[in-house]
Amino acid sequence: MKTLVVPTDFSSVSVNALNYAVDMAQAINAGIVLLHVYNVPVSFADGAVVPVEIVSVEELKRTAEERLEEIKRNLVQVTSGQVQVYSEARLGDTIEELEKLCKSVQPLAIIMGSHGATGLERIIMGSTTLNAIRHLKCPVIVVPPGTTYHGIKRIGLACDFENIVQSTPIDYIKSIVKEFGAELYVLNVKDKDDEETDVTEATMETAYLDAMLEENRPTYVQLTGKDVVEGIHGFAENNNLDLVMLIPKKHRFIDSLFHKSQSRELITHSHIPIVSIHE
Repeated sequence: MKTLVVPTDFSSVSVNALNYAVDMAQAINAGIVLLHVYNVPVSFADGAVVPVEIVSVEELKRTAEERLEEIKRNLVQVTSGQVQVYSEARLGDTIEELEKLCKSVQPLAIIMGSHGATGLERIIMGSTTLNAIRHLKCPVIVVPPGTTYHGIKRIGLACDFENIVQSTPIDYIKSIVKEFGAELYVLNVKDKDDEETDVTEATMETAYLDAMLEENRPTYVQLTGKDVVEGIHGFAENNNLDLVMLIPKKHRFIDSLFHKSQSRELITHSHIPIVSIHE
């Protein structure tokens, strides 16, 4: 069975991402693995990290498992038992535990929330989600605050047309497009700080990509303007894209999706989820 992994810290941001994941799971007949990672509170004394004995590890685990079970019961009611939901509470680092889980279950994607409305949610979820995109090889779908699932019929693939054959996860792209029966738009983007690409080389790279995606019959779009993030945002909004795929080759480009660029943040000011897929 197809599986979606949903990490949660029980915040409004993660609850919204879970709701999105549940609706997607119903649409594609997938199961959900709900993961909560908890940590032992620590303090710093004389340069050393010291555990804070507020509650025991056993109490943290018990509380987490109780909350996960409550969520599972609610989901069974909401979906009439149509979506299989598994849950697990683990002690450790969120990214490390996600990596272990993904190796075990091989999910279709991890679904996470982006920055929250409050200062604390913005710090925690923004940092965790960004680290997940940077370090996890499993695809990560980032759901902006307030976004609900209404099906995925139009997908954008942001591509810089460099090293297409070596760097593009074609199989995953094709499987996602086929899974949802979606239209595919290939968005030719170029970071404003990159050097000019040779025209002949760019034409060859386009031909390679076209051949690999032939069965998906993509529509190619050349984005113009100095701000790549704004270009993607504008096209996605104006053409009602339901999902935008990104291949995070460069950290500075991924950073720009979460922090203020020249115009606005793609993730926090858009209701369009993105999916990060590694090479």
